[in-house]
Amino acid sequence: MHSWVRGQWIPFDTDALNQFQGDPLVLEESQECEFSQRRNRANEFDEEAIGQLLCTPGQDFARTAAGRRVRIMRTSMTTLTQTWMTLLLSNVLPSDHNSDLPLPKCKLVYAILTRMSVHVAPVIADAIYLFAGIPPTRHPLDPDKSNRALGFSALIMGLCQSFRVPVTPSKVIRPPITRAFIKKYCTPRQA
Repeated sequence: MHSWVRGQWIPFDTDALNQFQGDPLVLEESQECEFSQRRNRANEFDEEAIGQLLCTPGQDFARTAAGRRVRIMRTSMTTLTQTWMTLLLSNVLPSDHNSDLPLPKCKLVYAILTRMSVHVAPVIADAIYLFAGIPPTRHPLDPDKSNRALGFSALIMGLCQSFRVPVTPSKVIRPPITRAFIKKYCTPRQA
């Protein structure tokens, strides 16, 4: 997991991300965090419990026609869930939209809220790898532009700078998530 940037290989594997983040979670060789252990085993997350914790009372997952849980819509989420969704979709698992949280990301929020250990570096490394492998779609009005947002821009710039690759930020980094932000954007709307 590395990419060629301005004449230099920049690693973005788990070890590189851990080192860049200051080694926030130290695991033994081949040891997994609680989140990864449960995610890698079939049916280790109780979807009913996830819905009860992440949704406001009386709300639940959006479901397929066959009844399978697929996502939680923003309007069904608690304030805390919306706050964590915003943080994750801005910093850990970038997304072009933030109106819902698909089931795999619901599991990550659930793991955080129930205080499971979560090794964030492999989650981010896997997301960068998947994100980099998706071909860009073209903007419907301007075919020279991509229709997809660039994920991990601050992290990628930071990694490049740590390897002494010059970067010129062209995008303003979002402001921090504060009480005012949460009150404005993460509070459930009254019906």
